[in-house]
Amino acid sequence: MEPVGHIAPSTLSAKDLPWQIAWQKDRCTLCGRCTTVCPVRAIELGVHRKRALTTPVGLESRPANLFSVYHGIDQRTDPAHACVGCGMCTLVCPNNAIVPLRADETDKLRFHVNQGGEARRRGGRRNAPESVLDRIKFVRISMLTDPALDAGRHEFELRTLLGRILPPERMLQAGRENGWMPPVREIYPMIIGGMSFGALSPNMWEGLQMGVAYLNEEMGMPVRICTGEGGCPPRLLKSRFLKYVILQIASGYFGWDEIIHNLPQMKEDPCAIEIKYGQGAKPGDGGLLMWYKVNRLIAAIRGVPQGISLPSPPTHQTKYSIEEAVAKMIQSMSMAWGFRVPVYPKISATSTTLAVLNNLTRNPYAAGLAIDGEDGGTGAAYNVSMNHMGHPIASNLRDAYLTLVKLGKQNELPLFAGGGIGKNGNLAANAAALIMLGASGVQTGKYIMQAAAGCLGSEGDRCNVCNVGVCPKGITSQDPRLDRRLDPERVAQRLVDVYLTFDTELKKIVAPLGRSTSLPIGMSDALGISDADAAGRLNIKYVL
Repeated sequence: MEPVGHIAPSTLSAKDLPWQIAWQKDRCTLCGRCTTVCPVRAIELGVHRKRALTTPVGLESRPANLFSVYHGIDQRTDPAHACVGCGMCTLVCPNNAIVPLRADETDKLRFHVNQGGEARRRGGRRNAPESVLDRIKFVRISMLTDPALDAGRHEFELRTLLGRILPPERMLQAGRENGWMPPVREIYPMIIGGMSFGALSPNMWEGLQMGVAYLNEEMGMPVRICTGEGGCPPRLLKSRFLKYVILQIASGYFGWDEIIHNLPQMKEDPCAIEIKYGQGAKPGDGGLLMWYKVNRLIAAIRGVPQGISLPSPPTHQTKYSIEEAVAKMIQSMSMAWGFRVPVYPKISATSTTLAVLNNLTRNPYAAGLAIDGEDGGTGAAYNVSMNHMGHPIASNLRDAYLTLVKLGKQNELPLFAGGGIGKNGNLAANAAALIMLGASGVQTGKYIMQAAAGCLGSEGDRCNVCNVGVCPKGITSQDPRLDRRLDPERVAQRLVDVYLTFDTELKKIVAPLGRSTSLPIGMSDALGISDADAAGRLNIKYVL
């Protein structure tokens, strides 16, 4: 152990950290709540010795030193316990005596987070200041010849289709020749993206599932949720609520032994099967669930030993090539459910998206394609992958849709876009922009965590400790002491609020376009942007 006052090359001060603790001695009652709730143990109670100089009146007495000892808060400055700015100390303090403040200059911690030669890993989204989606405007408004609709009084059909959508004559021909027709599901255009049981806490997962069930059963909104990589609890697999769930199979195949074993006991088919080949936050890399979160329950569902990290391979290892993997896995998953369930792949947005799309257009079993852009979130990824790899979703989706237009299949193979939807709070506007760029629907995950459960992580690298399982809100933790901070019923209620608000705002966007019977998929003439380069790239109007 280094002696007190020892200065090493990696020694940092509080000024060098991105977050600094401001503590007011006169307000603090030393209750200890802040130190107890801190997820990274960045603060601790300490003993302080303060020197004060007393100056007597007159010339006969000399100035003297007075020392006072008091207890207070110390901020730790070693990189392993650096403050993440979550603000939990502020939330629990009864006297408003403590608050983390953002540094007013560039921090030095970024040069010292690689202790032990380990590259930094974190959760959350990439640290990007803005997105093209937030700058897109809706510039086509119906006035006279094609009047605008009343968003509050008119009935709207805000639904989309998931599955291979063939013309009636080809659908009947496929039934006669093959003995089956491509399954199609009518769903709500915003899907809750893949967040696994393991990455999320049991309470968070239960809250989302309850909210989705309520939206379907009581509100008549066909909302769907994706399980992510990690399987599904047996209780849900055997329930009638499975029809609201999209089961995801990824390269690690975690939890799929449990799913296959429960196939005979399933009362309902799942909504769809999503085969994950890529993720926007870490393209070319597999999933990762660190050992901090692999407790007894997660290990049992995933069929792995307890307390070990679970990295997924970058690709599916069971096939010779990715083309073979996509074709055979889609067909085998379709066969497993008797060709009753749509099966589609999910890939990260890259320059190879169009190659994958071309293969899917020739695959009669492919039900669609999900594309995850660079702003997608994750529970754990290397910092360098999150910040420097991937493709923006807007241009990648646009390229994919225009390719379908050239092939004459834009109404046959649906595209679903994700990655940074609503990262700045503009959920409905971002979703509508992507739909008009060619998406049949969108996927979002991080926004749901922020809006429904109060996730503290931000693109400014605040909190983002999802990977080590110390989430201060209990959203991404498997520790029961943290998990119990989250009320699943409150999560369900907030999820319903989010969807009802999204529904209202989406109507406010499509109503002035004069659209009510169908979503404005590919209606790019309604879009404009003040960036000439972006307008040319996306093939939309340049407005200034």
